[in-house]
Amino acid sequence: MSFLTRKYPLPQGSHWLRDCIIYCVIVFLILYLLQPFGFSMYKGNKFLVSLLFGAVTFVCCYVFGMAFYPFQKSISPWRIWHQILSVIALILFISIGNFFLFSWLFHIPITLTLFLMFLYWTLIIGVVVTICSVSQNYYRYLRNQLESLLDKTTEEQTDIVVTIHDTNVRGNDLQLPINSLLYIEAQKNNVSVCYVKDEKVTHTEIHTTLAAVLEELSEYKNIFQCHRSFVVNLNNITSAQGNSNGYQLRLGQCPTFVPVSRTYVPKLRSFIA
Repeated sequence: MSFLTRKYPLPQGSHWLRDCIIYCVIVFLILYLLQPFGFSMYKGNKFLVSLLFGAVTFVCCYVFGMAFYPFQKSISPWRIWHQILSVIALILFISIGNFFLFSWLFHIPITLTLFLMFLYWTLIIGVVVTICSVSQNYYRYLRNQLESLLDKTTEEQTDIVVTIHDTNVRGNDLQLPINSLLYIEAQKNNVSVCYVKDEKVTHTEIHTTLAAVLEELSEYKNIFQCHRSFVVNLNNITSAQGNSNGYQLRLGQCPTFVPVSRTYVPKLRSFIA
C-alpha cells in the first residue's frame, strides 16, 4: 500500500499527444499483425480497418486527455494510485469507442451481454498494460530525479574537503574532497575508505567506526548509509541495478558493486522523490 501512495510525476500536457499516437500505433499493429479475436477471418481490407481502429483509439485518447488533464492538475500531490485509476479509465474509454466501431463495421447488434464481455476482456488486458506502464514511468522518473539531484549536488560541493578522523593515538586522519569519496565499508574495528586520488581508485583503512563517520559527515545529505556495512557518496553513482528487494550501486570507476539492502531502499527512494 505504501507504494501506491508515493508521489507520481504528473503527466505533462505536451506528452499527451505523444501518448495518443503511441496508443493508436499499438492498436493498429496488434490488429494488423496479430489479427486477434477472429479478425483474421475478415475478408475486407484489413489494413484500412486496422487503421480505422487506430484512429478511433487516437480520438478517444485525445478527448479523454483534454477532459481529464485539468482534473489531474487540481490534485496535488498526484500519486501512483491516481495514475493507475486514470490509465484504467482511459483504457476502458478507448475500448468503448472501439466497441461501437466494431459493432458498426461488422453489423453486430449491441447487447448488454456483449458489451460487458467486451469490457471484461479489456479490463483484464488493461490491468497488465497499466502495471507495466505505471511501473516503467515511475522508475524512469526516479532515475531522472536521481540524475538531476546528483548533478546539482556535485556542482555545489566542488570545493568542499572533508576529514575522516582516525581514533588511533598515532593514527593519521584522512582529508579528501567530498566529490572524490566513493564509499566507506565497515571492517571489524576499522573502516575502508574508497576514493579517487590522481584519477585512480584508492583504498585506505582508518581506525574508526561507521557510526562515527556518519556522525562526522551528517551535514552532507549525499553521504548515505545504504547497508549496515556501507556508506556511499550519492554524487558518484554511475549506475544502479535491482528492484524493491535491493540494489547494486556502481560508483565512478570503482569495479566493486555496493549493495543497497532492502531496509534502506524506501529511504533511498524518499530521498530521491
